[in-house]
Amino acid sequence: MLILMLYFENSANIGMNGPMNVWFPGMPMAVHIVIWVLVLLAAYMIGGFNTAIMLSKKMYQEDVRDHGSGNAGFTNMMRTYGKKAAWLTMLGDFLKTVVAIMLGWFFLGYHGAFFAALACIIGHIFPVMFKGKGGKGVMCFATTLLTLDFRVFLIEFILFVVIVLISKYISLGSVIGAMTTPILFHRIGIMGQRFGIITLALIAMALIIVIKHAPNLKRISQGKESKFSFKKSKKKEETKEETEAKEGET
Repeated sequence: MLILMLYFENSANIGMNGPMNVWFPGMPMAVHIVIWVLVLLAAYMIGGFNTAIMLSKKMYQEDVRDHGSGNAGFTNMMRTYGKKAAWLTMLGDFLKTVVAIMLGWFFLGYHGAFFAALACIIGHIFPVMFKGKGGKGVMCFATTLLTLDFRVFLIEFILFVVIVLISKYISLGSVIGAMTTPILFHRIGIMGQRFGIITLALIAMALIIVIKHAPNLKRISQGKESKFSFKKSKKKEETKEETEAKEGET
């Protein structure tokens, strides 16, 4: 998507401003505000379609939040139902984030795409249709980087893998990756070394992810956090109290 944007940027300025702003220039401010509100609301609702919850109910006639860590994300799906369910969850979260970002880019431009991604992440974590209890937003955040600047994504992915391989803590890799992204994007991102609204959007995403992983970080400091492995849990019916120390999910 970044390559596509850069191509259009050199030809019709669509890449940075988005098709809507180029095709319909000079729209009144009131119209811009309405479009922003509608796009962000739509992105939030798209994020609220929590893949883990829907898959667990469709495939296993139960709610993944009733098992393991109680979180609706990749890691808990892996531990509870195995690899197939986990990878399908990852695919679903990836696709919905791309849709939200493309919607933001089309109507609001490159800057708006980041805020659409932020709204999608908030919807994923606090889905109104699932009583405000969703995942932790890591997969949506990673998809945002991959879609909008794959260079930043590659660096953060390598950092994440190294941290997880060394520590076996997905939550630690997720938090460090989230915290370093605004700095990295500020240094090498497409907008150059400017502190703008994109940086603010990334800081907001990072803060949300760090806050959601605060319990995991506390358990790591206490030596109580369980380490990740690509294996299905042997005790699917374990209580949430017994698995409160499970890893942070996407």
